[in-house]
Amino acid sequence: MDIFGVLSLVGGLAMFLFGMDVMGKGLEKQAGNKLQLLLEKLTNNPFKGFLLGLVVTSIIQSSSATTVMVVGFVNSGIMQLSQAIGIIMGANVGTTVTAWILSLSGISGDSLFMTLLKPSSFTPVLAVVGIILLMMAKSEKKKNIGTILLGFAVLMFGMEQMSAAVEPLKDVPEFTNMFTLFTNPILGILAGAVLTAIIQSSSASVGILQALSATGAVTFSSAVPIIMGQNIGTCITAVLASIGANKNAKRVAAVHLYFNIIGVIIFSTLFYGANAIIHFDFLNDAIASVQIAQVHTLFNIVATAIMLPFSKYLGKLACITLKDDKDEKEHIVLDERFLATPAVAVTQSRSAAIKMAELAKSAIDESISLLRDFNQDKVHEINTIESGVDRYEDLIGTYLVKLSPMDMLPDDHREISRILHTIGDFERISDHAVNIKDAAEEMKEKDIYFSSVAKLELKVLEEAVKQIVSIAFDSFEKNDADEARKVEPLEQVVNELTRTIKNRHVERLQNGTCTIELGFILSDLINNYERVADHCSNIAVAVIELKNDSFDTHGYISDVVHNRDAEFTKFYDEYKKTYALDGI
Repeated sequence: MDIFGVLSLVGGLAMFLFGMDVMGKGLEKQAGNKLQLLLEKLTNNPFKGFLLGLVVTSIIQSSSATTVMVVGFVNSGIMQLSQAIGIIMGANVGTTVTAWILSLSGISGDSLFMTLLKPSSFTPVLAVVGIILLMMAKSEKKKNIGTILLGFAVLMFGMEQMSAAVEPLKDVPEFTNMFTLFTNPILGILAGAVLTAIIQSSSASVGILQALSATGAVTFSSAVPIIMGQNIGTCITAVLASIGANKNAKRVAAVHLYFNIIGVIIFSTLFYGANAIIHFDFLNDAIASVQIAQVHTLFNIVATAIMLPFSKYLGKLACITLKDDKDEKEHIVLDERFLATPAVAVTQSRSAAIKMAELAKSAIDESISLLRDFNQDKVHEINTIESGVDRYEDLIGTYLVKLSPMDMLPDDHREISRILHTIGDFERISDHAVNIKDAAEEMKEKDIYFSSVAKLELKVLEEAVKQIVSIAFDSFEKNDADEARKVEPLEQVVNELTRTIKNRHVERLQNGTCTIELGFILSDLINNYERVADHCSNIAVAVIELKNDSFDTHGYISDVVHNRDAEFTKFYDEYKKTYALDGI
């Protein structure tokens, strides 16, 4: 092979890897949130996890991307280790689809049907359609489809160029002798593992092997161990993704590695054991690209079929290898390594924001309870929660600012906006919880108490506040605009309650039935409750407006309050009746 042949080979390899990367990212982006939701709604049934892993990987054409998503889900607490194991096994089988697609480059025949199946016949058409969609289409969905088609066309062009460039090597003895070395199973497995670890894609390394098979120098005896090694090498992606992650995420990477190593041991034992008895005649025959796809699929199916029933023991092995640290603390998981996979990063951000909301809600509930039953332990707990909420706001905000410029689906951009618009409200609600706690502490220290009437009035207001917090936070967690529309009517009722209670308080001051000191505390409490309701209104508006792909808080509230449609009036009347001060 001369210098031009080498350049042709390197250029073909570059096109192949680039095309695979573009196509994979395009598929992942197009599938986007649907796959995230699919993976999140798992059961602990390993077989269902296997099917999901198989489907997801077949769609996005990358077991590495699937395992990175799984590591991210486990790391953020969305998914359990037991759920992840089945998905990993399914991903190993799903990734074999790519090899079958690449084997199309080896199709031969002169009939019209066979000619149409050859990539050289249809990839130019895909390339033209792809570039037209990418340059002229206005919708994001069509542009993504164009990217996928272009990626696939470049991939297949690169595959054909590699095959054409290496074809002259069939007459080079040194090249043929090199593959003779790989007939040694250990050397072949190592070679496959190292190559795959370097390029971090078993699909790509299998494709390279398929291109080299065009020389006729690759035999079954050298291809089988290389293919087995490629399955071990692909684990490097999950291992790298788990660095800096929590213990369970590291165990996911360990399970992936153990599964493939044990699978290689089992398959090698069965294959070479059978060969020692039967003596396979085909081992010294040249292997074709479609046969490489067959071996790749057979290996993964056999390994999965044997090990799927014992999946829980893989989890136990990972737990034994990576034991829990006694001093390991729960931490907020927003790993920057997942910024390269925006769909996973958005999912992690959503999970962190929901945890932040749960903390803020618990702070409000605990602080309100302090007014009825003071407990010093609760005081410390509220302070701790508020510090945690502050930390969440800082980390989530910083993470989303870094994530925002990444290329992602419009739905993911809207989700980022929704989170950024609401985390400040969660933080302020926790601040108001601290203010309520301070009021309870002051009353305890001074040994002063509200009158029975004031207590009853506050109880009505507090119940309304707890409900508005519950509705607003629930609408955020579920991204439910219908639920969010229930917030503004209740917020109006809370405002009316605060005005009424303030007026009644002034009357009690004038009658001498309430002290100035208690009046200040009561006023602070009422103001804090009113501000909590205001922040709940902000959260609800963010959910509603971003569902409509817009954001106009004041415009929405003004329109809803002044127009008061039938839905608003219905909820308002119900809340007004539930939280009435009549008779107190």
